[in-house]
Amino acid sequence: MKTATTLLLSAALCLSLGACARMAPTSQAEACASGLNQGFSELDDAKAKGFGGTVSLVKAASLLSAAKVQQQFEKYPNCIDKVQRARKYIRMAEQGL
Repeated sequence: MKTATTLLLSAALCLSLGACARMAPTSQAEACASGLNQGFSELDDAKAKGFGGTVSLVKAASLLSAAKVQQQFEKYPNCIDKVQRARKYIRMAEQGL
């Protein structure tokens, strides 16, 4: 009886830890996708305002494209980092830096 209880508790613990492990990547995946959508939208807006030829926007476009590749390979922390850096370059372009 004691062995069955221990086995049952061990199985429950493994399942709960597995569920927790899957939660973090999902939220990172959502952050990556959301950031990409915002980044590409901001990039399009900046180009529409006439900032299309700036070096900062070229860097931002490259970073967003690289972030998209990271998303496809499920490297979400790398995707999020590249999106944040790209959005910084977009802000710099809009400020004329």
